[in-house]
Amino acid sequence: MHPEAELWFGAHPGDPAWLQTDDGEESLLQVVADDPEGQLGATAVGRFGEALPFLVKVLAADEPLSLQAHPSQQQAQEGFDREDRLEIPVSAPTRNYRDRSHKPELLVALGQFDALAGFRPVARTVELMRALAVSDLDPYINLLSDQSDADGLRALFTTWITAPQPDLDVLVPAVLDGAINYIRSGEKTFAAEAKTVLELGERYPGDAGVLAALLLNRISLQTGDGIYLPAGNLHAYLHGVGVEVMANSDNVLRGGLTPKHVDVPELLRVLDFTPTPEDGLRPEIVREGTELIYRTPAPEFSVSVLCVDGDQLGHEIDAPSRHDGPQVLLCTEGAAVVQAKGGAVTLERGAAAWVAADDGQIRLTAEQPTKLFRVTVGI
Repeated sequence: MHPEAELWFGAHPGDPAWLQTDDGEESLLQVVADDPEGQLGATAVGRFGEALPFLVKVLAADEPLSLQAHPSQQQAQEGFDREDRLEIPVSAPTRNYRDRSHKPELLVALGQFDALAGFRPVARTVELMRALAVSDLDPYINLLSDQSDADGLRALFTTWITAPQPDLDVLVPAVLDGAINYIRSGEKTFAAEAKTVLELGERYPGDAGVLAALLLNRISLQTGDGIYLPAGNLHAYLHGVGVEVMANSDNVLRGGLTPKHVDVPELLRVLDFTPTPEDGLRPEIVREGTELIYRTPAPEFSVSVLCVDGDQLGHEIDAPSRHDGPQVLLCTEGAAVVQAKGGAVTLERGAAAWVAADDGQIRLTAEQPTKLFRVTVGI
């Protein structure tokens, strides 16, 4: 056993989950392929074809992950076909598009989770850049301020991401010095942003992504908080453990903070430079009985948490029946016995179960407070 940065629960061809069955281990990818309508349901097959449309991950970020964005559906289809025409192997490290799907994603924190996500409103970014008191930033503040917000962000980000390395080797250390001085001053307004810039600069010296971090919302999630990232949203996960649910895709356009392939022209093509306040990234969370539902516009997935506690402990309870699609259940707290037509399984913390569409209604029994993430097809 060793630490894992990601655990995948799904039927992605790159790393499908394996089901423990009476006949031994079986690939979920193969199980779905052998009986798509029984596993996915007629409605899901009609909407998304004979493949599971979502992917569930447990993500553990011990250090900052790469700066990245995901394409829209149209961009993914065009990009995949273009790279196919160029005969770039799907497994090649220089390949941007490994499938034809977009990749909207929802992350729900299992503890404190820190991230950079979405371009911050420009007026606030100008405040941050001025607070760092770095004279080398003055021309870029003017560039950002002299046009509309989205155009200014596009111009500034493009300038930094395409800057010659000798220019970055001057500007990035100057910004880091400004961050050090800001922290030493005892000011609190942008303390988290300054500390993040310092951490990124230490790990990725001379990387344009360190400068790009100045433009993004610096978000701290607490347990149960979520952020929803649509196509074109530039983001980087910094620290923490969370449950990540996305469309079943592996399409990533990286923008820095990584030794992996960075395709700057393609990244600029897919990015959405419209400023988004932090609140605009947080999904609405509503409670319906035992279920906390995270509402997003993604058609491929629907995410909720089944909470069993109080008077429900020790009793069988029926999970709300929402539609006839498949489900992935992931236990993140406590333990529960999950019963369906196909049998019963005990899920302890960290374990997951596949519930096929034809397994029907599920029933839960827990002796201690328990939380089960429930992922199914969007309604």
